[in-house]
Amino acid sequence: MELTNQEQAMLDGKEGYAVRKSMEILVALGEIFGAKNLIAVDSVQVAGVSYHNLGDAGLEFLDTLSKDGKVKVLTTLNPAGMDLENWQQLGISIDFAEKQTLVIEAFQRMGILISCTCTPYLIGNLPLYGEHLAWSESSAVTFANSVLGAKTNREGGPSALAAAFVGKTPCYGLHLDKMRAPDIHVSVNTEISKLSDWGALGYAIGKKAENKIPYITGIKTAQLDELKSFCASTVTYGTKPLFYIKGITPGAELQVQPSQTVSIESTDLKSAYDNINDDVSDIDFVCVGCPHCSIKEIQEIAELLRDKKVKESTEFWVATSRIAKHHADNRGYTATIEAAGGKFACDTCMAVAPLKGRFKALATTSAKGCFYSRQNLMKTKMGSIKECIDAAVTGKWN
Repeated sequence: MELTNQEQAMLDGKEGYAVRKSMEILVALGEIFGAKNLIAVDSVQVAGVSYHNLGDAGLEFLDTLSKDGKVKVLTTLNPAGMDLENWQQLGISIDFAEKQTLVIEAFQRMGILISCTCTPYLIGNLPLYGEHLAWSESSAVTFANSVLGAKTNREGGPSALAAAFVGKTPCYGLHLDKMRAPDIHVSVNTEISKLSDWGALGYAIGKKAENKIPYITGIKTAQLDELKSFCASTVTYGTKPLFYIKGITPGAELQVQPSQTVSIESTDLKSAYDNINDDVSDIDFVCVGCPHCSIKEIQEIAELLRDKKVKESTEFWVATSRIAKHHADNRGYTATIEAAGGKFACDTCMAVAPLKGRFKALATTSAKGCFYSRQNLMKTKMGSIKECIDAAVTGKWN
């Protein structure tokens, strides 16, 4: 790779250990992928925040970097393994909480915004079309590339953090316009009517696209929360972290429709639901917010829970950012949800919290949430917000 004098100085250790280590990571990554140079990034989003995933070795690595490492650009964090304020209410152990707190303190010393959300674009880290980023959480990366038209590869936690310390990332992959062209046309020939249908659609497209970039036709309208859900699902189940929807996402009109075509029919959605859903009726855990709930979703949850009670044998979480929770507090949604027996899980989500062995069967709106919950040995059911609320109230999936 070609390095500027300043970049070479950073690699030589002139700006301290953290920057030197970061440059070593970025140069190695660039050489592996054939990058010619580094490119400046406007923001970074770091994954690998939960102690559940990091362990003691990861904590030690972060602690070492935090001794002299300071980020050079706006940097936000992915969800942690617990609610940083109300972890006890969510059944997190003291030992885990102490370790997770040490992780967060290390990130704070680096100058990172302790956002702890997989939807940074909803809390102020909102890139413009064409900006270069170094984001790492899969659904956020897909949203940035597809819905916002920014440019980022799916970074690993260490490479994202390295980009934050340096302010740059290797220029390869989805930073290059030639690598952003769609290579499979997906014709959607079925109705998408509820939020979970977008998760099922993402599953179906992911399986058929097989690590390609889809150019999608046949979808007439899409709301933010629907696209948020679709981004999480399609990349979880198989595509690259970029898609185009004709008439909806930016840049779609500039692309040539690929000749290779696959179709999505109603039978494909049914098959997606059949594969995501297990044969289970008793539900002991309901979690909405993977990716994190928007304030609009929280409003809908509150309206559906009004004058109802969550079944005592069922745990109900609303996973969201701390900022969205503050808005919910001010609008009275929090009081309604908590009066019904629901709990807010800020800063965390079902994908990164230490949940293995705690619950037997999950109900959620999220195809991605089902994927990760199965890793935690839970049976899963995916449906609309209303279906999830009904499961929380009755303890049953109907």
